[in-house]
Amino acid sequence: MKIAQIHWGFPPIIGGVETHLAIMLPEMVRQGHDVSLLTGSAEGVKERYSYKGVEVYRTPLMDLNWLFKRGLKGLDEELLGLFSSFLDETGPDLVHAHNMHYFSDVHARVLERVVKRKGIPLILTAHNVWDDLLFLDLTHRIGWDHIIAVSHFIKKELIGIGVDDLRITVIHHGVDEDEFNPKVNPQRILDKYPRLKGRRIVFHPARIGLAKGCDISIKAISIVKERYPNVLLVLAGSRNIIDWGAYQQKDIAYLVSLIRHFKLEDHVFIDSYSIDEMKELYAASEVCIYPSSFDEPFGLTMLEAMATARPMIVTASGGMPEIIQDGINGFVIPRRDYEALAEKIDILLDNARLRRRLGYTGRQLVEASYTKERVTRDTIDVYSSVLSGRG
Repeated sequence: MKIAQIHWGFPPIIGGVETHLAIMLPEMVRQGHDVSLLTGSAEGVKERYSYKGVEVYRTPLMDLNWLFKRGLKGLDEELLGLFSSFLDETGPDLVHAHNMHYFSDVHARVLERVVKRKGIPLILTAHNVWDDLLFLDLTHRIGWDHIIAVSHFIKKELIGIGVDDLRITVIHHGVDEDEFNPKVNPQRILDKYPRLKGRRIVFHPARIGLAKGCDISIKAISIVKERYPNVLLVLAGSRNIIDWGAYQQKDIAYLVSLIRHFKLEDHVFIDSYSIDEMKELYAASEVCIYPSSFDEPFGLTMLEAMATARPMIVTASGGMPEIIQDGINGFVIPRRDYEALAEKIDILLDNARLRRRLGYTGRQLVEASYTKERVTRDTIDVYSSVLSGRG
């Protein structure tokens, strides 16, 4: 089938949704479908090109960082022309939008107007939920033919605001299990960053921010270092993200101050990494952590850690406990409990056999349930149901 995808960002913009699309869309092409993506512009990237068989169209009118500075007023006619020309050129059987139930009322309403006029089904993937009127309004009032939720937590939240459960299908993300695997050699990343050599690496792979629990990780490491003086917390910074509201720089400034406050300059390492370097950092680490401080909708980094056979510690928030099972493939701790996080890090650093067992189980779970092939097939099944009228 011919599929039009619409989202605010795509690599080199980095984030969970962007990574999900970079995995799933080429797999759709591999499985025989014609896929196009309309997304935001990115510095140094062409407006149109092919990415692993996916036709990518970029425009400032979908760039949330630019739109935040510009404002959303007066975009109706430009968006009407943009969406109309994109769908005229690609001729899709359906349109699949990602997180279009938030950020911009005008984008969602103009998109609905165009697809209804053309008689094209409109599918939403809700990667997040929010507690405000815009989320409530756009989730209900836009004529989504079907909604994909990335976790049972997200589905429950949607049902909680009155969305019919029969209109929602849960599809967990998938990971490229070939790229992320236990045999990845970390030597290149160790050579690039000699400071990592000989250290007990604890990897926090989520982008830097207070919502992602980076402050909790820093506080925990201030405890762990007393028992393991050579421990090193690696935080994965991100230069290219969708930073709606420009919050990240404020968070980073606080986190740097926190590191100085605890005198952890020799125990915390921050930099930005490519996808290849992320794989190598998982391989170089002994423990992965993601102590999210808010209701994390899913957390793709959990699958990356599992695929590379690394145990992960997460908080009991949002959809994370659906993937990490306490004592099976990692640990689940209370939200914002840095002492519990430090305790679990200590247990894992102290027990190589336990690390291997939890990591091995995680890899098995990925191969059974979280592959890129599986998430793509499940998504195509939703498309088929909608097109046949069963959605």
